[in-house]
Amino acid sequence: MYVYDSFDHAFVRDRNAEFADQVARRLSGELSEDQFKPLRLMNGLYLQLHAYMLRIAVPYGVLSSKQVRKLAHIARTYDRDFGHFTTRQNLQFNWIKLADTPKILEELAEVEMHALQTSGNCIRNTTTDQFAGAARDEHEDPRPWAELIRQWSSNHPEFTFLPRKFKIAITGADRDRAAVRVHDIGLHAKPEGFDLYVGGGLGRTPSLGHRIKTGLKGEQLLSYLEACLRVYNRYGRRDNSYKARIKILVAALGPDEYARQVEEEWESLDKAAIDAPAAEIVRIRSFFPDPDFKDAKFDRVAYERAQTADKAFARWVKNNTLAHKRDDHVSVTISLKPVGLPPGDASSAQMDVMADVAEQYAYSELRVSHEQNVILPHVPKADLYALYTRLDAANLSTANGGKITDMIACPGLDYCSLANARSIPLAQDISQRFADANLTDKIGDLQIKISGCINACGHHHVGHIGILGVDKQGIEFYQILLGGRADENAALGVITGKGLPAEAVPAAIERVVQLYLQLRTSDSERFIDAVERLGRNTFAEALHEPA
Repeated sequence: MYVYDSFDHAFVRDRNAEFADQVARRLSGELSEDQFKPLRLMNGLYLQLHAYMLRIAVPYGVLSSKQVRKLAHIARTYDRDFGHFTTRQNLQFNWIKLADTPKILEELAEVEMHALQTSGNCIRNTTTDQFAGAARDEHEDPRPWAELIRQWSSNHPEFTFLPRKFKIAITGADRDRAAVRVHDIGLHAKPEGFDLYVGGGLGRTPSLGHRIKTGLKGEQLLSYLEACLRVYNRYGRRDNSYKARIKILVAALGPDEYARQVEEEWESLDKAAIDAPAAEIVRIRSFFPDPDFKDAKFDRVAYERAQTADKAFARWVKNNTLAHKRDDHVSVTISLKPVGLPPGDASSAQMDVMADVAEQYAYSELRVSHEQNVILPHVPKADLYALYTRLDAANLSTANGGKITDMIACPGLDYCSLANARSIPLAQDISQRFADANLTDKIGDLQIKISGCINACGHHHVGHIGILGVDKQGIEFYQILLGGRADENAALGVITGKGLPAEAVPAAIERVVQLYLQLRTSDSERFIDAVERLGRNTFAEALHEPA
């Protein structure tokens, strides 16, 4: 993983000192909350319903065991003993005291972490495939390119105060696990170069990105991104925050005209002054080598015997591991979705266990996934049963990767001042409804995503089943969307039927699922495939109780 150089250390140290002074002035009353707000947002500090929330940057989702151990310490010392992993591959602490923030940032800097550009109208954390560098179907490891983008975009003089926040995602595999089509800019690395998509996003005006460039060479990447951002920065709406995202500009100009202006801008740039020289690209790539893979003797007979003897282990292997580029390794998903608990939360003790097992079994490396889980990207198959045993003792062995209970849910009205409805209790109720492991295995791959408001932090538009919380005369109701997906065949879900009260949603989801089980052509036909084959209207009536 990337290691800070002297510039990084000095940059973070100076910003932390600057913010510590701003916090002191806020606490003394010298700064009002209105004056303090833009300053705290530039440092990842939000004021939520009940307390301050600090969003920690996890560039492209990569963490070391040492960093996870520090996050556990912060959760114990300064929060309520847990952290929340997000769909942006970051981590949030939801119960922070303002006076403690400078000390927290100091402690984060000790392990080369910070909270910069996790908020504000700037280029946010570039997200990637959580299995980058490990997945068997990968053409190009996106992490070095994400790091290049991070260095280019950090405190960029032109792009620190954009019309609105800006999000970039990049993937390098056949399967898009980074949801590139629903980002402001999405990059899909292919053997011939990058496909570049622009104008994707969710929120109140969901949109899929438009492909405006193919075959973009890596050595041209930064100058082309610069051109894209310059056109947006020049014409993006600043008079209306609801119409300020780049997707609105692309829709207004039309993708072809936006692309034409980007090409024109790109041709006018001094590319040599912007693009990284070949030596710099080689230097950044050097920070992402393969680990020193163990040549552990893999006893296939013993491995299969363990699965025969322990059905829970066998199910975990089936659901929570992914094929690795080496036959003797796998990638492991540590599910943070145990039935009945808030999705994405981990206690300090669980974080410590994850750090411990990463050191013992996974070369000290962890990743945060878009699904609010934690990934061990490189695990020798020979160590899988020992790893599973350790995780099981810490309630981290839930075998539901990709299943109906592996839900995304935003913090909702339990924490967020923007939310209209609660997300967490609904996610808990649905997971209880589908707690039977045999049933979830029978259902197969089905993604539920829940948002507590139209801002769509729970990505409800691209859930196979999406759930949106709305306020209806002071009562929480939920609209159900069907048919969304965020992969290489990205599609936006469509609201199906009228809104439902919270208590009616789990049963409605169950009726839809039961209808799918009746109508699918085989056990291998996924829910999303059945919806696309039969149409959303086929399932609409099942959402509501029979008259």
